[in-house]
Amino acid sequence: MTLPPIAVIGAGFSGTMAALHLSRLLPERPVLLCEKSGAFARGLAYATACPDHLLNVRATNMSAFPDRPDHFSRWLESCPVDGVAWTRSTPAGLFAARGLYGRYLTDLLLAALSAPGQAPRLMLENDEVVDLAPADEGFCLTLAAGRRRMVAGAILACGNLRAPPGPRSRYAVDPWDGSPLDDLRPDLPLLIVGTGLTMVDAVAALRQRGFAGPILAVSRRGLLPQVHAATVPWPAPDVPAAARGSLTRLLRVVRDEVRRAAAAGVDWRSVIDALRGASIDLWRGLPLAEQRRFLRHVRAFWDVHRHRMAPPAAEIIGRELAGGGLTLMRARVVAVEDQAGQARVTLRARGAAELQTVEVQRIIDASGVARVADTEDLLLRRLMGRGLIRPDVLGLGLSVADDLAVVDQRGDASRPLWTLGPLLRGTLWECTAVPDIRGQAADLARRVATRLQEAAPGAERVLDETA
Repeated sequence: MTLPPIAVIGAGFSGTMAALHLSRLLPERPVLLCEKSGAFARGLAYATACPDHLLNVRATNMSAFPDRPDHFSRWLESCPVDGVAWTRSTPAGLFAARGLYGRYLTDLLLAALSAPGQAPRLMLENDEVVDLAPADEGFCLTLAAGRRRMVAGAILACGNLRAPPGPRSRYAVDPWDGSPLDDLRPDLPLLIVGTGLTMVDAVAALRQRGFAGPILAVSRRGLLPQVHAATVPWPAPDVPAAARGSLTRLLRVVRDEVRRAAAAGVDWRSVIDALRGASIDLWRGLPLAEQRRFLRHVRAFWDVHRHRMAPPAAEIIGRELAGGGLTLMRARVVAVEDQAGQARVTLRARGAAELQTVEVQRIIDASGVARVADTEDLLLRRLMGRGLIRPDVLGLGLSVADDLAVVDQRGDASRPLWTLGPLLRGTLWECTAVPDIRGQAADLARRVATRLQEAAPGAERVLDETA
């Protein structure tokens, strides 16, 4: 009996790892991994070919498997050298280029595709999934090319959603699309909206491409990501029950712990890293009103301390700031007027009564990722239109049950539809980095495999992941 496949929609890290685990757990049921970009096992994060685009997590913590923590490090040791500096050794640890990590994930995917067996466990579909319609015992999946497939269930692994278009201008550029940056003039500034990690990558890519002109980066607070430094193990802070329901008290606990660590000669980074294991429980323990306060007032400061730059990336930004090639400004874009060969951008600096204008040749929108509530993603919009999914209460991600099954607009989570990774941002908060997602992908695969086994008793056998 041929069993319908389980579909995984999105082949970045989240989707690739979920598919790999499922292909081991379900040897008799196909796993259909769908990716619209053509770059399987890469996604936006790992498709870059710029060696200066470094992971912002040390290589020692980038294994794809939660039970094999040295897997990526061992892979790096055996990786052939091609003459490009794809890894950087620093006092804070070894940092690999994101493109190299994409090669690692591709190797894992190729190994699964070539695994011996009577039928392929894993199948790739290079097309965009544009709809999922409920059907008997699953869904009818529709691809952009018009083809349809019956699937037993689906996992939404869409990754970070692209933000809605920023400033409306013919000179606006996607930060991940380098083609509009081939004819830049050295005498006219380029504007980057956002001062986070995407801005850091954009500056590195621009300089590598030979652009020597001035760069202006603006954001509401003008904050730069902090820099990784050497850390030592530090115990997770003991958070009293009274502090778990109050953002003010919780922040006080963290600050007190940072001061206690400093008195012992330990850097604040060790304290922030020690919170990783408790962060999901702390986030979920905050009342909704306190979560909203965090997003309004604390998020930007938390992000720059939690998601830090690799030291070589920080050196690039430091040189640019010191030499005047990069200027940071606390401001927001008020208006954009396209002119011949350039855009006239009106800015309001933070705290300033007067507006100021600047003529720029390109505008790179590096302001962040979209909320599910605001997304223009075709599949998610259609699923919301069908009532099959709904945003979480904060609008950041999808509403889910404890087993990561997606909750529909009636509050039901019984359909074979799941999600993981950044689409859980509102529920878990810490769900965007490899160390957060790898365990999540393995756990979800086990739940999905068990659900499918129960739905078709005797038709398939769930294997241990080491099989």
